[in-house]
Amino acid sequence: MSAGQRVAVIGAGPSGIAAAKECLAHGLGDGLVVFEKSDQVGGNWVFREQTGHSSVYETTHIISSKYYSEYEDFPFPAGVPDYPHHTHLKAYFQDYAQHFGVLDKIRFHTEVLRAERDADGKWQLHSRGPDGERIETFDALMVANGHHWNPRLPSYPGRFDGEFLHSHQFKRGETFRGKRVLVIGGGNSAADVAVECARVCPQVSISMRRGHWFLPKFMFGLPGDVIYERAAWLPNVLRQWGLQLSVKIVGGDNTRFGLQKPAYKILQGHPTLNSELLYFIGHGEIQPRPGVARFEGGRVYFSDGTHGEFDTIVAATGYKITFPFFDPSFIDWQDATYVPLWRRMFHEQVPNLYFIGLFQPIGCIWPLADYQAMLACLDIVGRYRRPSDMAAAIAAERRRPHFRFVESPRHSTEVDYADFRHELFAELKKAGAQPHPRPRSASIFRLRDEASAMKRMRAA
Repeated sequence: MSAGQRVAVIGAGPSGIAAAKECLAHGLGDGLVVFEKSDQVGGNWVFREQTGHSSVYETTHIISSKYYSEYEDFPFPAGVPDYPHHTHLKAYFQDYAQHFGVLDKIRFHTEVLRAERDADGKWQLHSRGPDGERIETFDALMVANGHHWNPRLPSYPGRFDGEFLHSHQFKRGETFRGKRVLVIGGGNSAADVAVECARVCPQVSISMRRGHWFLPKFMFGLPGDVIYERAAWLPNVLRQWGLQLSVKIVGGDNTRFGLQKPAYKILQGHPTLNSELLYFIGHGEIQPRPGVARFEGGRVYFSDGTHGEFDTIVAATGYKITFPFFDPSFIDWQDATYVPLWRRMFHEQVPNLYFIGLFQPIGCIWPLADYQAMLACLDIVGRYRRPSDMAAAIAAERRRPHFRFVESPRHSTEVDYADFRHELFAELKKAGAQPHPRPRSASIFRLRDEASAMKRMRAA
């Protein structure tokens, strides 16, 4: 392919607007269309009272710090806290789209109903928008519809007579004031929901089938990812050992709080960043429970034989990776334990299909989604040479994960932030590209400068 091709981007969330920005930067703007179902950019980070695409709730803050959550060519504005609130992120993404001229390329209130290739290998996109339905032809397709929007609900024997919902529907703890709440899960959403409910509910329990690693948001006075990335030069085995030791020193042993001991090392699964869960458990406001065994009316039985009475169950049990516009016979990864994409973006058999942001790092997605989008654009304009044997490249990548991640649908797209960034950077260098003029360490220098500024203010 070459410049002048028509390119479609599905989704105007953080990854989609990065894809659009890179298309504009690489001369692909004339034929660019971004399809967005909602009325604004931001995707998952646009809080709405009604249940929809977004999974954020009223008090959501990002779990990676701003220093590793900003696009590398567009820093957060001054005054944004170390861990931005969803309102900061919404404004940030809208400013980004405005700054790079992306908004003019977005069709809001427009849903892609079906995407399929024709006999010539081009994409036929069937969409529905304010002007009705239409079919259009595109030379390349970038998929950036996100993977935190289609809830994965658990199933248990028996029947629960109370309120049962997924954390995707959770908006604020106040809704459950006075109720007895059980939260199922041990990830970031589960910890957050349990803490928010514990502020207003007389009884809150959290049920986990297995042990999880819980990391504080701040370690030694700095955001946790800053500490982690400062050790990125170490071999992975030492990084893992050092982080695991630091977490134990700062937070202690899980079993001390009645939680199960993790059966895997800290970087072999997606850690939970929450500084309040252990605090609330230690104060008796949240009761740890093992996995759910069965339901019986308003009673829940657990795997250790204990039981409890509950009014509401919130299942924070993750999301399915789904693409409603693709035929399932083409792509169906909702139960996959590994998503077979080269560099988490290139399809083995379809050269004009790119997935942007379809990975889960120990860190933030969109700075690296921007790298993926840049690589996709270089491929479209003919400046990047992908592996000649894509099947072999994907298989080799699978044999050499950054860490031996837990084999489960939750970890099917897991990567290490530092290692994955290095890999994408290396591919861009092969194409003769310099990702961004601002070095990655600039964020850390900014952290130092902000600390110095605070000291000067206090002294004054």
